[in-house]
Amino acid sequence: MENYVTKEGLAKLKSQLEEVKVKLKEVAQKIKEAREYGDLSENAEYHEAKNEQSFLLGKEQELEDKIKNAKIIEESSDKSYVSIGSTVEVKSSGTDETYQIVGSDESDPLSGKISADSPIGKALVGHSVGDEVSVETPAGELKYKILTIK
Repeated sequence: MENYVTKEGLAKLKSQLEEVKVKLKEVAQKIKEAREYGDLSENAEYHEAKNEQSFLLGKEQELEDKIKNAKIIEESSDKSYVSIGSTVEVKSSGTDETYQIVGSDESDPLSGKISADSPIGKALVGHSVGDEVSVETPAGELKYKILTIK
């Protein structure tokens, strides 16, 4: 499964992976020290460290898969329609809003980055300047008019 990310997003994933690898080394040391305490069946430090190790190994695998399947979002030279990587200015309920369409891992609605898989992202992708799209939300239907595509 392709994982759409910006160059910055890929760098962030790689940084997170390095952090996980450092933590795994620290946990391995904790496990080694806990084993030295003797009876492992009643050793809380050992069991806690093993649980942490299991979680970190899962996180490591998840990050490696995301990096391996990363597809860098290139800024599209075709500004005639919205695609992943586009920055879109829309008008909704009389208010202008700007969104960058990104992959799901980089979604951060508070900073204007919305996933192409989100309801608004799905509605905008493939449309052109002047198009009006409708999005069904828990609060009801919202309409967005595309003003510009960058």
